[in-house]
Amino acid sequence: MASGVQVADECSTPEEIKKRKKAVIFCLSADKKCIIVEEGKEILVGDVGVTITDPFKHFVGMLPEKYCRYALYDASFETKEYRKEELMFFFFLWAPELAPLKSKMIYASSKDAIKKKFQGIKHECQANGPK
Repeated sequence: MASGVQVADECSTPEEIKKRKKAVIFCLSADKKCIIVEEGKEILVGDVGVTITDPFKHFVGMLPEKYCRYALYDASFETKEYRKEELMFFFFLWAPELAPLKSKMIYASSKDAIKKKFQGIKHECQANGPK
């Protein structure tokens, strides 16, 4: 069931795409009608290794304890045989246990809107806590 929530155009404008990001956190607007980038909740690729040593740990630390969010995380991976730098976009629905039930319902029913906005999402995950 879709909630009718729209994704703000600013979430995927050409200017935003040019600034390659390691992680981005999205939230609902105050009127709960639009998905927007949460102010100050981005990790730029250029910051990794310079001001941020562990990007995933930093990313998890940016997620609120009592509020739902959406997030995109650009991961690279390695196996025992080789290291491969491949873009693996992970889509997260963050729904912590302390979040209000109504908020969890709105976020869950609106996730398809944001997933359709971005190309190349290879994995989806719902997380309810930092561990």
